[in-house]
Amino acid sequence: MQKVTTLGEFIVQKQEDFPFAKGDLTSLLSTIRLASKVVNREVNKAGLVDDILGSSGDENIQGEVQQKLDIYADQVFIHAMMTRGEVCGVGSEENDEFIAFDNPISRNGRYVILMDPLDGSSNIDVNVSIGTIFSIYRRVSPVGHKAVLEDFLQPGTSQIAAGYVIYGSSTMLVYTTGNGVNGFTLDPSIGTYCLSHPNMRFPDYGNIYSINEGNYIKFPEGVKQYIKYCQIRDEETNRPYTSRYIGSLVADFHRNMIKGGIYIYPTTESAPNGKLRLLYENNPLAFIAEQAGAIATDGYQRILDIKPTELHQRTPLFIGSKKMVEKAMEFMRDFKDFN
Repeated sequence: MQKVTTLGEFIVQKQEDFPFAKGDLTSLLSTIRLASKVVNREVNKAGLVDDILGSSGDENIQGEVQQKLDIYADQVFIHAMMTRGEVCGVGSEENDEFIAFDNPISRNGRYVILMDPLDGSSNIDVNVSIGTIFSIYRRVSPVGHKAVLEDFLQPGTSQIAAGYVIYGSSTMLVYTTGNGVNGFTLDPSIGTYCLSHPNMRFPDYGNIYSINEGNYIKFPEGVKQYIKYCQIRDEETNRPYTSRYIGSLVADFHRNMIKGGIYIYPTTESAPNGKLRLLYENNPLAFIAEQAGAIATDGYQRILDIKPTELHQRTPLFIGSKKMVEKAMEFMRDFKDFN
């Protein structure tokens, strides 16, 4: 019988990758693991419990209508971080400002968390896969004090860990600490994440392009030309590619990592800076992508090199299989003057 490696065992085995952490990063990842199980339990009740589904009636700082599960997931993860001493503050897509934990234990925390607690929440009511995205940084402010804005406005290259949870036909937690990407599937019979996808890698090529083509008329000319390229038959590059867009970033990204593909959310006339958030979505997925042999850019430059200037900063995102992203960037450069 093949031995199963649980997420807890795997995290402990990898402690040596971070001698500076002294076990607190291990504890922090375990906290995320526990919070994701709590959220998963509520997600699986959707349709059975009346007060879970639907809109809360409020909008978040992004101007997006918050779903009830958005708020629930946000509270679960924040509470989980607050009760442990490793984290001094949390930045969440659902809150206007970052949250600095003001108690003696938390002020000594050496990490901050940035997260999208429930990505793709507009799909909750129709039972489509949704997810949680998280990113971990070492604080830059002095330990023993409250977290400050500078702790959160760090470039993606400073991440020490990032990951996502996908709540779908099975629940998976995928993460990296800068030493490859590994995926763990939740076994509901024992309530434990088990290593199911070791050393995950993006294929260099794929045949899937993921973009909301309903916004085609609003796209930059380089994106329009790349979509045409994807649709032209060419046996050498296995075209035409297949268009697959779920509308849940985690789900689209996860599928493309396994099968090979590119995800694009460019600038549009109505979103001149793009729609996705640099700190909560683009940076953590870019870190994972690069660790899995892929590329993540804003169409011109590497996502992880962008220096954040505000908490809810947005950027375009071109992410996925290396050769596909490189080709898309080529079109962006060639047609830059046509916009």
